[in-house]
Parts: sequence; structure tokens; C-alpha cells
Amino acid sequence: MDKFKVIIVEDVPLELKGTEGIFRNDIPEATIIGTADSEPTYWKLMKQELPDLVLLDLGLGGSTTIGVEICRHTKEQFPKVKVLIFTGEILNEKLWLDVLDAGCDGIILKSGELLTRDDVISVMNGKRLVFNQPILEKIVEKFKRVVSTQIFRQEAFIAYEIDEYDERFLRHLALGYTKEQITNLRGMPFGVKSLEKRQNELVNKLFPNGNGGMGVNATRLVVRAIELHILDIDNLVPDNG
Repeated sequence: MDKFKVIIVEDVPLELKGTEGIFRNDIPEATIIGTADSEPTYWKLMKQELPDLVLLDLGLGGSTTIGVEICRHTKEQFPKVKVLIFTGEILNEKLWLDVLDAGCDGIILKSGELLTRDDVISVMNGKRLVFNQPILEKIVEKFKRVVSTQIFRQEAFIAYEIDEYDERFLRHLALGYTKEQITNLRGMPFGVKSLEKRQNELVNKLFPNGNGGMGVNATRLVVRAIELHILDIDNLVPDNG
């Protein structure tokens, strides 16, 4: 591995000392050309000498958004500079999305095995989306959940003979649309009476054994569609038009 230059952005002295130790002991190819505990200090260092890698802690001075903006502006101004996030924000998944959108080359959570030589070398060799084990476990868990939900949904569509119009009708009912509003959706070729008939058909499909002797209104129908994974509660968005 060729030698490369690093700037470490970290505002906790003890953690900075530990990170410097990792580079010194495990990654001798790296030369730390500066450390910064604030955004102004960071940009001052960037003007003095451009690094090959920025190891960036997201939380600076109690703010997590500063780290995201440092990442974004760094990648915009210096696209060849690698930015590897090294953060203690182990539960803030929204923050992970923000920094990925900002263009970071990877995220290492400050838990488990922490920062390793393999992580740093992978980034320097051009690998994108480098993650350590703790964040990989969370990503895989989410992935499995999403895929399982998609499979359940596909199976429910087949089992209950749900077509595109059924799904659109149920989804917009869940969003609070009236039948009159649904008939005005682009590509919805049904009037109010046709939708009422379709609703009754859906009740028979989704409650084949009845509803314990009680009637089924639109709200109960929608809840049943969510229970059966016909509707994805995390993706209830209206159609355009």
C-alpha cells in the first residue's frame, strides 16, 4: 500500500488519542498531517495541505449536522478526497442516511471492533460503502425485514387475488381519501358506485370467514389490508394526479 495523508476530525481528546494510536500501530502507511476539533480548524488544515483521507467524527461541539455538512462540502470541493465516517452515533439511523447522501465513502461505528486496517485500506483502494461489523449487522437486519415484507406482500396479492386497482383503492382509503376523490385519480376508471362494489368484494376476500358478526367499514378494511401486508404502512404515499 502506498503512503497516504490523513486528517482526523475528532473533538474528544481521549478518542483522538486512541484513533491516532490505531494509525500509528496498525496503519504505518498513513501520515497524520493534522487533527481538528472544530469546523474552522478543519477548513484551515484543508487550505494548508490536502489529505488523501479524512477520518470524520460526526459529532462536533454537540452538533451532528456539522459533520454531515463537512462531509458534503468536502466531497463537493475535493471529490478525490476519501471521507470515512468514524462516529459514536450508533442509534441515529437518520444521520447515517444523511451522511451517505452527502457522499461519504463509508461509516465505521464506534462499537465492536472499531476502526481496523482493513477498513481504511478498503477505502483507500477505492471501495465504496465500507462498513464495520456493528453497522453491517443493522443493515442486514433491515434488509431481511424489507425483503420479508415484500415476499409477504407478493404472496398476499396472489392469495387474495388483489390487483393494481385494489391496491390503489385501499392505499388511498388508508390516506383518508373519499371515494369521490379516488375516482378523480389519474388512470382510475371507476365511479363511486363501482368503488363501493369493489369495497364489498374486498371485504369478502379479506374476511372470508366474516368479521365475528360485525360489519366491516373502510377503516377496518384498511387495517386488515395492513395486517395481511397488502399495504406497506411505511410506504403509504398518494399517486400523482
